Amino acid sequence: MDKQKRGQLIALIRKLSYREGDFTLASGKKSRFYVDLKATTLHPEGAFLIGELAVDALMAFGRERGITIGGVGGLTLGADPLATAISLAARARGVSWPAFIVRKEPKDHGTGQYVEGTENLAPGASLVVLEDVVTTGGSSLKAIERLRDAGYRPEAALTVIDREQGGDALIREKGVEFLRLATLREVQESR
Repeated sequence: MDKQKRGQLIALIRKLSYREGDFTLASGKKSRFYVDLKATTLHPEGAFLIGELAVDALMAFGRERGITIGGVGGLTLGADPLATAISLAARARGVSWPAFIVRKEPKDHGTGQYVEGTENLAPGASLVVLEDVVTTGGSSLKAIERLRDAGYRPEAALTVIDREQGGDALIREKGVEFLRLATLREVQESR
């Protein structure tokens, strides 16, 4: 990964998304720190940096494993801006990685499906699951399960921030590689 872009992303996250106080995380755990990454993922510079760095990491992963990535996405809402940023950054490099969205609940009308964007995915495609911040990996694990149920092959989970609280191990236990752009510690130590 480009060290300069990575440093810029960490600094932007620290400025826009990092908070200290008393918080309850999506996992239910209590924390003195919170990263509301949407302020960064929805910022033009944040989306650009995430897209660029993620494409670097995923291209290296694909080459190393001999995998052709067929799409990027994850559980709505945190993964949605990531999927768009990464899909567009890949396109700028001549690579087609369609974005997809995994719903928390199935659509209650029409097809009743959990996964949106399947029209752009090849049957049985190798996919990358995205999550903005990983603590326990719950959102990624839910997306992995739903994608497998739909006939896809989740090969990797990529997060912007890893809180380093065990989510990576739980994801790997499911046979899915875990990739991260930064850690909470790196954000905390940046100034």
